[in-house]
Amino acid sequence: MGYGELIAIEYHADLKEVQLDAQLAALLSPAQQQAPFDRLDWLTGLASACNMPPLFAAARDDRSLVVLPLSRSDDQLVGLSNYYTFRYRPLISSNSADPRELLTALARDLAERTHRITLTSLPDEDGSASLLEEVFQGAGWTVLREQCDWNHILRVSGRTWDDYLAGLPGKLRSTIKRKSGKLQCRILDRFDEVFWAQYVSIYRESWKPEEGSIEFLHQFAQAEGDAGRLRIGVAYAEGVPVAAQIWTVEGGTAFIHKLAYRDSAKAVSPGTVLSAAMFERAIDADGVELIDYGIGDDPYKRDWMEEVRPRYRLEMFRPGSPRNWIALAKSGLARLAGKGQHG
Repeated sequence: MGYGELIAIEYHADLKEVQLDAQLAALLSPAQQQAPFDRLDWLTGLASACNMPPLFAAARDDRSLVVLPLSRSDDQLVGLSNYYTFRYRPLISSNSADPRELLTALARDLAERTHRITLTSLPDEDGSASLLEEVFQGAGWTVLREQCDWNHILRVSGRTWDDYLAGLPGKLRSTIKRKSGKLQCRILDRFDEVFWAQYVSIYRESWKPEEGSIEFLHQFAQAEGDAGRLRIGVAYAEGVPVAAQIWTVEGGTAFIHKLAYRDSAKAVSPGTVLSAAMFERAIDADGVELIDYGIGDDPYKRDWMEEVRPRYRLEMFRPGSPRNWIALAKSGLARLAGKGQHG
């Protein structure tokens, strides 16, 4: 579907079409995206293994391209992301000086296809949340924005592991020192089925809720291992695997995806000891500049991280659609109640 004379709008529910489109495939490739959440293989995994029907909304002119990876959910569109996704944002080609025109055309066209769009885990340190809020409002949508989560990070800033360790909270340093000798840690930079089976076994005996899609994680770990980006660590107590973590490293950033330990081994602090080994590997061996602990405001993340960034939810409603009246009324009442509680 075209928009005006210069901008083309298109939608892809078949991801094979995306793979066959050279410009789209290039934008979603590791060559242009140095975080897994922006790449086609990650998005394809969400679609296939997490039951998220995809709809890639794209706008392009003769120079630039922007993409919103979306999914159909109930009677609305949502971002193609879930609890595995650290952050969601529009994907913009590097030669686009200002993507507002393309995004505005896309927002106007989307109004012909749906009455509501919800995007979550949007960052704003790169301006993504504000950009989409501005664009959709400018295109006539009613936009509600609220913070929905936190993202904890560590900027290494040239420190060695020993430098970083010296600055950790005293209780955490003491635990690492006292318990490290009781465990053995192994870290692989490739996928290994034995290690994977140990991770699954540990996760099932941990405090964590049931895994959303073990198949998605399996596919992701294999692909990252093939690309040399995987770091999978396991801690052993007297030869028994008691803790496991899945990290990836690329573009100067280490992403902490999953971690678990057996509740039965809690006394030897296996999660803390393995974390120390993983941090040391990322800082001293991989030389990362940033460590990203994903979303969630868990207390243990505050011990290891030094900075926190907000994540936002945007709910976009097409004005005049009767299907939005109840949701908008409820939102208005909720906001009034919130102001009353803090007034």
